[in-house]
Amino acid sequence: MIYNFRIVSDEVDNFKREIKIDADATFLELKNAICDAVGYDKNQMCSFFMCDDDWEKEREITLEDMGADSDQDVYLMDETILSDEIDDEGQKLMFTFDYMTDRSFYIEMKEMITGKTLKDPLCTLSVGQAPPQEMAFEEFDAKADAKARQAAADMDIDEDFYGSSEYNDDEFDAAGFDEMTFDD
Repeated sequence: MIYNFRIVSDEVDNFKREIKIDADATFLELKNAICDAVGYDKNQMCSFFMCDDDWEKEREITLEDMGADSDQDVYLMDETILSDEIDDEGQKLMFTFDYMTDRSFYIEMKEMITGKTLKDPLCTLSVGQAPPQEMAFEEFDAKADAKARQAAADMDIDEDFYGSSEYNDDEFDAAGFDEMTFDD
């Protein structure tokens, strides 16, 4: 069986890659295919995260065992087979390629092609330039601040957004609040 993965970034709007890979390949082979498709150094620390439908991280599949917590199972990329973790179209994953600034690609398994195999992974779609693999903290913070300012501007939020700047704690009648009744 062949899996077709779509890869996007929240940093670059027009970036997209699609990778076809055999379902019996390891996560290490998928990582190497992604790095090849975007021109990243394969020796950088990285991890995959299996995600729920809301992109919340669940199980981590990492490049190396960092020995963080011995009572948790460790899933290593070179030992974990894709088909052992992925069994449905629409499965979501994150590929965290920059641990220092927690930057990731968002990956979705778009299609399962049954009855076929693939010897080597194949990048079948390459659109746009990938974000840089590493980013300095200062640059990351500056971009995050600019993005937050733009979001606030888009929503037309200003200093009056949170109410009157002349609020006085003494005006709050806590005793009166305690006496209020609420109907069900």
